[in-house]
Amino acid sequence: MSGDVTPRTDNGGIADGVELIAHRYTSPSWLPTGSIAEVVSGGTPEPPMAMVRLLLRQGRTVFCVPRESTGALDLPSRRVMRPGDGTDEARALASEVTLAEAEVEYVGCVRNIVMNFDEDYEWPAPIARFGVWRTEEPPRVRGVWIEVDDSSPLATRHWYPLLSRIRAGS
Repeated sequence: MSGDVTPRTDNGGIADGVELIAHRYTSPSWLPTGSIAEVVSGGTPEPPMAMVRLLLRQGRTVFCVPRESTGALDLPSRRVMRPGDGTDEARALASEVTLAEAEVEYVGCVRNIVMNFDEDYEWPAPIARFGVWRTEEPPRVRGVWIEVDDSSPLATRHWYPLLSRIRAGS
């Protein structure tokens, strides 16, 4: 999945605030017509954060658990229930998965930009962020390790382009 790689700074040009658009979905099927979803690598977490995901890596694999709603395998996730940038929820999720006081590092997010929505649209609008954080702590809950390569069953996940940025050393 290739896309525009557009440097952007949100903190007045300070290098640690640089975010890159790793991929851009135009009118994706999971959003209302005319919407955009951007996969943003780096930067800093910003509100509104709608959901947090936890990335745990081991070589060329990532740790996954079944989604509560569908049972499909995905990164451990938690819906953000209060306003904020999601960092507290990411720490809490990491602690649940690792059974430790795990440090987390923000990787990036999928940023949905939805201008035309109705009352059935369940996420913040016009912007909703679905953040990904990583930790070095090992998981201590039941789950599976899944390969992350071109044939990975995770390749259809909206956050998947973030992995290529990490593999490339970003």
